[in-house]
This record gives sequence, structure tokens and C-alpha cells, in this order.
Amino acid sequence: MTSTLRVARELNCLALALILAGCGYGASRDAHKAQIGMIGMSANDVQACAGPPDKTVQLNPTTQLFSYVYKPSATGGLTVDLPLNLGGISLGGSGTYCSANLRLVDNRVTDLHFTGDNDKAVGEDGVCEPLVRGCLRQPEPTMQPASTWSRASGFHPPPEPAQPAAAEVTAAPAAATPAKK
Repeated sequence: MTSTLRVARELNCLALALILAGCGYGASRDAHKAQIGMIGMSANDVQACAGPPDKTVQLNPTTQLFSYVYKPSATGGLTVDLPLNLGGISLGGSGTYCSANLRLVDNRVTDLHFTGDNDKAVGEDGVCEPLVRGCLRQPEPTMQPASTWSRASGFHPPPEPAQPAAAEVTAAPAAATPAKK
């Protein structure tokens, strides 16, 4: 009887692991691994693994922001609209976009935030994983050691790292890029 219970328990654990993997837990955990692993990266290494940023803003003489945007073409899931404009119900699926914002002080990453409609069915920030995937798959020399990434969870971001005094913005930041008329 105990072997039957043990097999049933193992099958339940396997089923739970498959459900979590299919619903975005892995992607969410990878996004949070990047919030740990990319701290300390040089600006050149960030661009080598994530590509050139979609937008750059100079906050002060030593601090800048790199912003990357991802809008997946399909989010999956099922949406059921109720009759008479009573709304609808969404089942499964995931967020529709992510913006990854890296703060760099003296050309080193000190902070990585994800914003937008970026949660997966299970886990936070999973839609953002493609933005940092290249850096996680082929770590750059200035990244944190992979052994530190184990603190990441798919359910919540890691603690915010302390910011150096140079990261403080004392005046309004300059415009990122002048708009064309």
C-alpha cells in the first residue's frame, strides 16, 4: 500500500511540475534570474547579449536608462465575451507586452525593472523573458555568477539592490531622442 501511495504522490508532483512549466513559471523565473544575474554588467555586454536598446535616456552625467520593449504576437489562452456587453472572462494566456528598463551607473547595470502587462498564467514578469534570454543562455563576463541565480522565484521579483548615490536624479532627465517634426 505504501508503494502505491508513493507512486501516486510522485505522479502528482510530476503533474504539478508540468502544469507550472506550461503556464509560464519557467519564463517568470528566468526573468527574475536576469534581475539578479545582470547586476554589474557593462553597457557593452548588455548590448552584446540583448541587442541595442529601443530607447536610451541620460538621467544625469553618470546614470542612464536602457529600455527594451517586447510585444508578443500571440498570448494564448481563451477569452469568452458575455452577451449584452456584460464583459468577458479570460482563461489562461499571458500579458501582452513588456518593457525592460535597465539603470546603468558609470556604464554598469545597477537595476533591472520589468513593467507592462507582463505576467504569465503562473508567475510574474514571464512575458519579459525573451528580452533577457540571450544574456541567460550565453552569460557575458561581467554578469553575476550563475550560482547566485538560484535565489530567483517565478512568483515574485528578487529584492531591489541598493543603488549608489550617483544614481540619484537631481534634475529632470534630458529627452531620450528629439522627436522628428
